[in-house]
Amino acid sequence: MGRRILVQRKGRGTTQWRSPSHKKIAPARHPKWAPDKTYFGRILKLQHEAGRGAPLAQIKYEGESKIHYMIAPEGVQVGQVVECGEDAALQNGNTMMLQHIPEGTPVYNIEGSPGDGGKYVRSSGLTATIVSIDKSKAMVRLPSGKQKAFSPRSRATIGIVAGGGRTEKPFLKAGAVWHHTRGKARKWPVTRGAAMNAASHPHGGGSHQSPGRPTTVSRHAPPGRKVGNIAARRTGRKK
Repeated sequence: MGRRILVQRKGRGTTQWRSPSHKKIAPARHPKWAPDKTYFGRILKLQHEAGRGAPLAQIKYEGESKIHYMIAPEGVQVGQVVECGEDAALQNGNTMMLQHIPEGTPVYNIEGSPGDGGKYVRSSGLTATIVSIDKSKAMVRLPSGKQKAFSPRSRATIGIVAGGGRTEKPFLKAGAVWHHTRGKARKWPVTRGAAMNAASHPHGGGSHQSPGRPTTVSRHAPPGRKVGNIAARRTGRKK
């Protein structure tokens, strides 16, 4: 009898596979405040969070006892004042609705729907550009080049996410990759199934490294067989 394959071990949900939530500082979201009022805050500290490429900015807003966190943009510093609201100035690090931001302005941490706190363009070094705005929608060019329509009342932060160029630095040694993946609750290294014995993986065995059968499997396949392209509508590169 062969050993349990990787997807079976992940399915057991033990501590090896759970996200290291004790290393997290706080969620970086836009505050749930009245959109017609402008709030002023001061950056108290810039912090690193495990598993997140971009630094976090710790902010204390006037009249608020709670500490808030935002994804820090390039160029901010400790002690800088940031604004959040309808009448916020058009400056780096300020947050406002898309309908109040001029076309061509770089933005990040865009809300998918008004009030959700920010879902899009949050990784280090990324930025999106506002293409056009009308009463019904705001068209934004995402870092991938795709244009997406958002609600004009969705909020976004002006600027570019800090930490750009992070992926250009090589890891240099395996230990650095191990610590990097541990912060994201991933297993590393992962051995290819085709490199295993037939008893250890459905893709293993044979006179050369090849799955030997189609790698697309049913969504309802049993755990020992559920490897490869699971319930794939299509495979291969798009032309």
